[in-house]
Amino acid sequence: MPMTPRERVLAAINHEEPDRVPICVGVSNATGIKMKPYRELKRLLGIEAPDEYIYDWPELGTAAIDEATMRRLRSDVRGVLDLEPAHVRERNRRRPPHTPYIDSWGSGQVEMADGTWFPGVHPLADATTIEEIERYPWPDMDDPTRVAHVRAQAQRLRDEGEFAIMATPWLLFPFERAHAMQGLDRFLMNMATEPEFAAALLRKITDLCKQLMGHFLRECGDLIDIIKIGDDLGMQTGLLISPRMYRRMLKPLHAEFIAFIKERTAAKVFFHTDGDVFDLIPDFIEIGVDILNPIQTSAGRMADLAELKRRYGQHLVFCGAVDTQHILPRGTPEQVRQEVRRVINLLGPGGGYMVASVHTIMNDVPAENILAMVDAVEEFGHYPLS
Repeated sequence: MPMTPRERVLAAINHEEPDRVPICVGVSNATGIKMKPYRELKRLLGIEAPDEYIYDWPELGTAAIDEATMRRLRSDVRGVLDLEPAHVRERNRRRPPHTPYIDSWGSGQVEMADGTWFPGVHPLADATTIEEIERYPWPDMDDPTRVAHVRAQAQRLRDEGEFAIMATPWLLFPFERAHAMQGLDRFLMNMATEPEFAAALLRKITDLCKQLMGHFLRECGDLIDIIKIGDDLGMQTGLLISPRMYRRMLKPLHAEFIAFIKERTAAKVFFHTDGDVFDLIPDFIEIGVDILNPIQTSAGRMADLAELKRRYGQHLVFCGAVDTQHILPRGTPEQVRQEVRRVINLLGPGGGYMVASVHTIMNDVPAENILAMVDAVEEFGHYPLS
């Protein structure tokens, strides 16, 4: 008898073989679809639904997928998301067209081309002293409009009982938020030349993230199955920082944050980090990561799926691995189909794998290839795997 989507996901994330490999698409910005391919997908499927954005945030560009499309994509997971404070959303709705989007932290995005936004507002770009950190007007994490809605969303999904629930609060975790506050180049330089300042900034951000996460989990921690966090640590050919610097400056904060979460929910911790992070996987396991995403197969040793499964498959669930750099945007539907088959056969045995694209499905991915990806799971993803 076929499992429900939630049963399927729970089996997989507990390293058991479900009826088929679960699909995790359209749930968060890490597993989502940009608006352009979403519109193309709706046209192809003949589905009429409004163009809405996750987090009520058009500048992020990631679509909030309607339920009919989610079902056609066979996604086994549904998301519960927080929001920026109501006054920040209202301010951004009222701002003049094409002017920067500024979030509650004071960082923001600028329009690089019509409808294309890129992080470009860094309010602490010139800061190098702890006094400047202390004087900065940090966001109010106690604003109730951030999470007032999440209990009702999670309760509805749990009462329906059909889908696994992934909580995806939009925080940017310490490393990425520091990039947003200072700019990537500047913060990386400060980690090397002003380590006390960098550590103080990371500490402040961590405390604020924990404060909001506490509110979020008080609202819905008892109802969710998975909670997504993450910090992008990798590039195409290696790490952004050395393993030694990670272990000294970031790993203790990640460990503290994951422990904080696990004290407040039984949900599995889903950790998103792009690039070639192979050297840090034992660290992730040590600090309590349960699910690793997005398994960027175009980045260095993350391409060796057989080795990832052999070495770490008993400790980690893998989510992702369907290439968005070459296969999904440039391949034919048949090439997509065969790539999904290959990935499932490498990561799927014994459970512990959820199919997803490597990060968000971007604007260059044809709708036909999105359908080829999910339809290949139905074709090749049933257990026992061939």
